[in-house]
Amino acid sequence: MTERKPAGVSFETWVDRQIREAEQRGAFADLPGAGKPIPGLDRPYDAMWWIKAKMEREGLSALPPSLTLRKAAEDAREEALNARSEAEARRVLTEINVRIREALAMPPEGPPLNLEPFDIDAVVAEWHTRRSRR
Repeated sequence: MTERKPAGVSFETWVDRQIREAEQRGAFADLPGAGKPIPGLDRPYDAMWWIKAKMEREGLSALPPSLTLRKAAEDAREEALNARSEAEARRVLTEINVRIREALAMPPEGPPLNLEPFDIDAVVAEWHTRRSRR
């Protein structure tokens, strides 16, 4: 749309005509998300929404890698304790232990890691205790 607004035509009328003509040409057909609800419409407005969405798409984090791993370890422990089976709990803990060992061998940027690999048997024992209380 490089055409200039003609003199004597109101801006609103000119814009409406541009939209109508584009619609007739099919310029709005097959747009991504057509017919789908607008994501996040039910959440309160956040001025940084586009930055957060971009970071999520790119797999970026605002935290330094050491803090990201600490958070991942905390989440993994909680996930293991809420696992449906002992095998699932062990799998979750084994996966995070691999990441922790790699980080201990080559420390990531940021504050000190202050993590050790989980004692899988101790966490699984806690998992059994929680299960028996239910």
